[in-house]
Amino acid sequence: MRILVATDAWRPQVNGVVRTYEQLSRAALVAGDEIVVLSPSDYNTVPCPTYPQIRLALPNVNTTSRRISELRPDAIHIATEGPVGWMTRAYCRRRKLPFTTSFHTRFPEYLSARFQVPEAWTYAVQRRFHNSAAGMMVATPSLAKDLKARGFKRIQSWTRGVDTALFRPRPVRRFGPDPVFLYVGRIATEKNIEAFLSLALPGRKVVVGDGPQLDGLKLRYPDAHFAGEQTGEDLAQCYASADVFVFPSRTDTFGIVLLEAMASGLPIAAFPVTGPRDILRNGVSGILDEDLGNAVVDAQHLDRVVVRANALKFSWTQTYQQFASNIRLAHRGAGSVKANGSLAGIASA
Repeated sequence: MRILVATDAWRPQVNGVVRTYEQLSRAALVAGDEIVVLSPSDYNTVPCPTYPQIRLALPNVNTTSRRISELRPDAIHIATEGPVGWMTRAYCRRRKLPFTTSFHTRFPEYLSARFQVPEAWTYAVQRRFHNSAAGMMVATPSLAKDLKARGFKRIQSWTRGVDTALFRPRPVRRFGPDPVFLYVGRIATEKNIEAFLSLALPGRKVVVGDGPQLDGLKLRYPDAHFAGEQTGEDLAQCYASADVFVFPSRTDTFGIVLLEAMASGLPIAAFPVTGPRDILRNGVSGILDEDLGNAVVDAQHLDRVVVRANALKFSWTQTYQQFASNIRLAHRGAGSVKANGSLAGIASA
């Protein structure tokens, strides 16, 4: 099976969406399948307002049709609700082709935080986008429940994985011997990082990542250590060098960084919201508390061996199998599966 993933988030961006589909592509090859990507790199782009590190595609019908024809996918999955996602959705609808989507980002909360756009308006747009799909994949049960209550349909469960060989406990202390409290992720308003940086903690606060709020936070919190964007082995060592992972976001739909921290044996402090409450075992792999400071203090006492053990059930192989199964089920429901069970070739439609 060759699956086309249409996404507005792709390299050189570094975020949970990009990392998910990179890992998924590797797992697909092991399964004998292939994931091909339609991304902003296939179009002319412009800087995203307020976030120039991200390039927004300027897609057009001809380029989209040509690229999809060249890639000859058996199925189309739309990962994001940006320009690439909307253009691919239009392509499928014009040709009456089934497609699946995934709900990765709470854009209503993000746009409300940045531009005071009413959340109901953005949810209405997202609902229109996803409800035309044969299936919408959602990472956690609590998010699925919330979206169902908001009128989203054909919801499919789809978890995430973690590379437990890369992210593991190591005898390293990159940030010194004092207690280290770590944040990893995009540095943007919606991540609520100041809820972490404003805490009075007996140790060192470390922030790993890049984003539009970076310079402002450096000025307001000069005592914190901003380590910049880290990847691969360097990122793994950052996790292993910390004592508590602090996850202050209230809007993430999952949080791959939570799995990476757990795999590193790093206990987590977070608010009891979608993402953390679905992934963590409260009092075992992390502490969930509306008082984030209390959560950080209590998390220091958790057993790091047990924390890692709770991450071992999340694998990218399992994640891909669930992803591929969702696509087959969605297409079967849409009537596009051949008698032998393989998906009908979209390029010939």
